[in-house]
Amino acid sequence: MARGIGIGDVVAITATVRRRVTEDRVSVSIPSYSFPHSIRDSSKVKRGQQIELTGEVTRTDEEGRKVTIDMWPLVTIDIDKIRLVEKYRPPKRKKPLRDMVN
Repeated sequence: MARGIGIGDVVAITATVRRRVTEDRVSVSIPSYSFPHSIRDSSKVKRGQQIELTGEVTRTDEEGRKVTIDMWPLVTIDIDKIRLVEKYRPPKRKKPLRDMVN
């Protein structure tokens, strides 16, 4: 189970290729997501092959069991189906918000 997942983190999902829709689009099945998802893919993937999709976490539920990932459209899946790729780090300030007065 992926613990410590927060908003802004980049996560990966392993999806299964369902079929080729057009020559540059592929329909994939995402675990714990009830709808088919289509992605742009120019490589020669075949039906049943595993493919890794990455996206940014936009929302988590109160219990911490489901997360919403921005893969255009938003996809809500179980937290145990994802893998953390990169933790969000807020930007550092180069100078203080206000001038220091003595």
